[in-house]
Amino acid sequence: MKRIKFTLAVSAIAFASVQVKAQDSNTDSHTIAITIPEVALADIEPAANKNITLGFTAPTEAGLPIVANGTNNTLWLNYSSIKSATDATRNVSVRLDALVPGIDIRVTAAAATGSGSGTLGTPSAQLTLSAADQTLISGIGSAYTGDGANNGHNLTYALAPGSGSGTVAAYGDLEATTTAIATVTYTISDN
Repeated sequence: MKRIKFTLAVSAIAFASVQVKAQDSNTDSHTIAITIPEVALADIEPAANKNITLGFTAPTEAGLPIVANGTNNTLWLNYSSIKSATDATRNVSVRLDALVPGIDIRVTAAAATGSGSGTLGTPSAQLTLSAADQTLISGIGSAYTGDGANNGHNLTYALAPGSGSGTVAAYGDLEATTTAIATVTYTISDN
């Protein structure tokens, strides 16, 4: 009798271990949690040399105005953007910390070029900078321009004697100066 009980007990244990293994199948699964951070970064490149100098040439004939010495297109606007689900797009705005008496400072952004990807923004027409924020690039989605010169939006700066229209400077406000410094600020923000 003891032998039969022992054999039945061993058979029951073997059967139970087969049943446990039978719960596995030829497939299985698990979840992966993914976190994507919201990003809004902008900078001007080349970072080591982003301060520029523009100026005017005096006329050589009486009765003529001063003439701007040309343009500067050495700077590039770079940005990285991951928008939130509730934001349609982003903009880059630009403003001047203070007007330079008698001078209009103008900026134009070219279409994005370089190694970027995503929903890159669309530049506006040439802007005459003022102390109020103005939209320079609109319609930015989740995108990056690439880093450094030759990536992003090439910026072209030009000077003109003030026109006196609206909030911009007037020619009558010009004063001779060796160096007038104005700070241009770019900001990427949600619409």
